[in-house]
Amino acid sequence: MPIARTSRLSVRARPSELARWNSVARHLGHATTADWIRALLATSELAGDNGQQVGAELYSLRHALSRIGNNLNQLAHSAHCGDHIHCGKTLTELEDRLHQIDGLLAQSRSRPLRRRCARSARTLH
Repeated sequence: MPIARTSRLSVRARPSELARWNSVARHLGHATTADWIRALLATSELAGDNGQQVGAELYSLRHALSRIGNNLNQLAHSAHCGDHIHCGKTLTELEDRLHQIDGLLAQSRSRPLRRRCARSARTLH
């Protein structure tokens, strides 16, 4: 027979946060938001994740996107100035990078956080 949960953990949230968390929990297949939070905490505890790597990984992803934007701006500027440019290789590399980012985003919906972060760091560097 399962042991009853008698202790309570309380977290204050804005209504918009709670609505978003409820939606994400359901989207990920959890019966309740509490079930999702328990799964997140257990995964984090087992992986030794202290929650600080997420910001670093998001910064890394933002930096990669910024580099893509800079490259596109440079190509557009050269093209508008009438320069003869060979951009096929560059565009292919940019497209490959976008596919990597798409893959990371797809994985983020189905993998525990710690593994996502480690993989994204290897893929983007």
